[in-house]
Amino acid sequence: MRIDDLPPVRGTLTPDRPLADLSWLRVGGPADVLFQPADEEDLRAFLGALPAKVPVFPMGVGSNLIIRDGGIRGVVIRLGRGFNGIETLAGGRVRAGSAALDAHVARKAAQAGIDLGFLRTIPGAIGGALRMNAGCYGRYVADAFVSARGVLRDGTAITLGPEDMGFAYRSTALPPDLVLTEAVFEGPERPPEEIEAAMEEALAKRAATQPVKDRSAGSTFRNPAGYSSTGRADDVHDLKAWKLIEDAGMKGARLGGAQMSEIHANFLINRSDATATELELLGERVRETVFAKSGIRLEWEIMRVGEAVKTEAGAG
Repeated sequence: MRIDDLPPVRGTLTPDRPLADLSWLRVGGPADVLFQPADEEDLRAFLGALPAKVPVFPMGVGSNLIIRDGGIRGVVIRLGRGFNGIETLAGGRVRAGSAALDAHVARKAAQAGIDLGFLRTIPGAIGGALRMNAGCYGRYVADAFVSARGVLRDGTAITLGPEDMGFAYRSTALPPDLVLTEAVFEGPERPPEEIEAAMEEALAKRAATQPVKDRSAGSTFRNPAGYSSTGRADDVHDLKAWKLIEDAGMKGARLGGAQMSEIHANFLINRSDATATELELLGERVRETVFAKSGIRLEWEIMRVGEAVKTEAGAG
């Protein structure tokens, strides 16, 4: 794919762009083309003129991704400064661009006395949090969601309500090539100092129980029990992935530079220059071992995208 063959843009098109530095795990091959649109109008015009045969992958800040070593074919779309605004509204609501960091949204909301504190400890940006129905300590995006805007593969802009999202536990039913551009959330109105104190407590709890200083992509596998997390009172996930991994003897397991954290068994970390192949193979080894031990098949929470390369990953 040549840049000259792509529609003109006001943003930036970069051919053969390495993606490892855009991923929290610091792995992965290049995108054929990386597109960073100037604004939603630029994004709509580009997608509307882009041939339908060219695949598109919307990428956030890479906090929940294993990008395979062979890279991603087609166009990777990464939203930036034109999509990171945060605005507090009346009625306990906040409008945030998809590129706004979750933590920044939580802090800006808190200053206005709006409690979206559950976002404070979630790594990544709003677009990814929307797509994955991210949550922490019993609250999920679905609980606070009001509406969202997005751009379809053909360049059409759409507005999404809760019924359009298909919220489920750590997932939605959104098309993979839909580019989310902004969302509106609603939270309880409380004194800012109370919200700040609760967020600080959550941060301290996270630091004490998770490998926050290591290169990871957050929780590796979904908790296997319970109902879809859509805010219902009967949502429970008592069977924890970390417990199954520990019971299977895979806490701290290594493969090359990849390791299951010794702090939290459900965190896959890049310990020492791991490849994407090593990370994914270790994850699959954990799944196989847990299944052999418990009969339960863990499901990936981390998204794995792109093309693999034939590499022999050695055990460490």
